[in-house]
Formats: sequence, C-alpha cells, structure tokens
Amino acid sequence: MNPKPPYPMLARRRGDQGVVLLRVHVRVDGSVMTAEIKQSSGFSLLDDAALQTVRESWRFIPARLGDVAVESWIEVPIRFVLGEG
Repeated sequence: MNPKPPYPMLARRRGDQGVVLLRVHVRVDGSVMTAEIKQSSGFSLLDDAALQTVRESWRFIPARLGDVAVESWIEVPIRFVLGEG
C-alpha cells in the first residue's frame, strides 16, 4: 500500500482541507515517471505534499496490453481531511 502524504502542519493549523487531483505517468515497472496537478486543492501546501509523496514514494501496478506491461497515465485523487488518519 502506498503511504498517505503527510498533512502539512501549517495547513493543519489553518484548517486547510481539500482534494488534489494528480495526473500520473506510470512506467512499465510501476514506478512514477512524472506527476502533475490536474486540479488543485486550492492550497499549495496540500498540493505540494501530494505531489512530493506520489513522485518519491508511490508505486503502481502497470497497465497491460495483452501480456505486456505498458506505460500509462492515470488520475489519482488525494484527500486531505482534518480528523482522518
């Protein structure tokens, strides 16, 4: 399972919450080639935490075309909700 992004302390103190929608380019080995924000949460601290965690720590099951793993783009929503986790 991929780790949840840390909730930035300043964002927590300010009560920032939201959903970051990321567009992620997944390599044939399941690692992340690149990730970009498709839709912001409205808070740069949350957006940056989501991007950094996905880029540095996440792995995916690669898409397949028949029996062959292929690169693909996927969309990943990351929720930041105070009181969760």
